[in-house]
Amino acid sequence: MYNPISCEFFDQLNVAMQRKIPSTIVYLKDEDNKLTSKGTVKTMEVIEGIEYLILDSKERIRLDTVLTFNGKKHREE
Repeated sequence: MYNPISCEFFDQLNVAMQRKIPSTIVYLKDEDNKLTSKGTVKTMEVIEGIEYLILDSKERIRLDTVLTFNGKKHREE
C-alpha cells in the first residue's frame, strides 16, 4: 500500500530538483534492506498511483520508502 508523502517533503524535493542540488537519499528497498543513493533529482513521476523520484542516473526511488533526504528524516525505520 502506498502512503502519500508530506507537502514539506514534496517541496524539499522540488527545490532540490530545480536547483540541481546533489542529494543523498536513504531508503528502504524492502523490509530488511536500507540503501543509500546519491545523485541529482531529475524529475518526479506517478506510476500507477505511486510517486517516484528519478535521479540523473535514471534510478527510480519510491517516495514513501525514503527515510532521509539530504540528512533530513522523513520517515521512521
